[in-house]
Amino acid sequence: MDVDTGGGRGIDVLVLGGAGVDTVVYVPELPLPYADSYLIDRGIRTRAGQTGDFVALGLAALGLRTHHLDLLGDDPEGDLVRALHERHGIALTAVPQPAGTKRAVNLVSPDGRRLSLYDTSRGRPDDRFPPDTLRDLAAASRHAHVAITPGCADALPVLRAAGVRISTDLHDWDGANPHHEPFAFTADVVFLSAAALTDPEATMRRIAGHGRAEAVVVTAGAEGAHLLTADGELTHIPAVAPPGPVVDSNGAGDAFAAAFVFGLLSGEPPHRCARLGAVAGAYACTVPATESAALSRDALLTAAHH
Repeated sequence: MDVDTGGGRGIDVLVLGGAGVDTVVYVPELPLPYADSYLIDRGIRTRAGQTGDFVALGLAALGLRTHHLDLLGDDPEGDLVRALHERHGIALTAVPQPAGTKRAVNLVSPDGRRLSLYDTSRGRPDDRFPPDTLRDLAAASRHAHVAITPGCADALPVLRAAGVRISTDLHDWDGANPHHEPFAFTADVVFLSAAALTDPEATMRRIAGHGRAEAVVVTAGAEGAHLLTADGELTHIPAVAPPGPVVDSNGAGDAFAAAFVFGLLSGEPPHRCARLGAVAGAYACTVPATESAALSRDALLTAAHH
């Protein structure tokens, strides 16, 4: 499978937003019953890697020229994010964020489920990307994957004007929260989880009907995923058996999105892209939350053919 060179654009995928640091705590169960204290024998680890970081990591591992743009603080957390990108050779443009680098605490249960606590103090309502920087990067990019973090909604018209195909991940959107709507109705490819949806198909069709999505994908963990394409066809994408024990679902949706975008840029149809996504998502579930790892292109394509 060859990736189209993109007519001279030097960036395959511009990843917007979603850079930050997680503190991972392995808990005995979720929900966690109240107690004065717990002994965490698997350790408490802080590492770089939120949604944008993991998508960028997945894309770069698949051989795509990836550039990440986000706001970062001049703090130890920001240093961790910068080091992650340097270690994996991912270009990073960090806009100064006086409020600090985004942080979260992830509680992970023995069966791999996750509960995330996001620190919303590390962002401001007026967060914006510098217009010239955003326009220049958009003009150089074939595709943009946009997180729903502060500042990204205002970037959508600039990306659209640059003629870049856009994907976004709405995560556990309930189908009603207005914060997600600009992303849902502007992107060409929309990913979201079934976690908070009472009627996934209705939400998928609402996204397609009110927006411009050529593909809407709802991921449902072990139940697989659902794909709605531009012709109105709704298809179930079977889950892929993980290649090892499931230890953590953190990053599975990001891995799915990265592999799906890789398929798109390789000229694959949506159903094939979703199959690639399912393979990458299954692999991500075998990687501990304290680590950062992604499938290579060869490993992805080999597994997808089996």
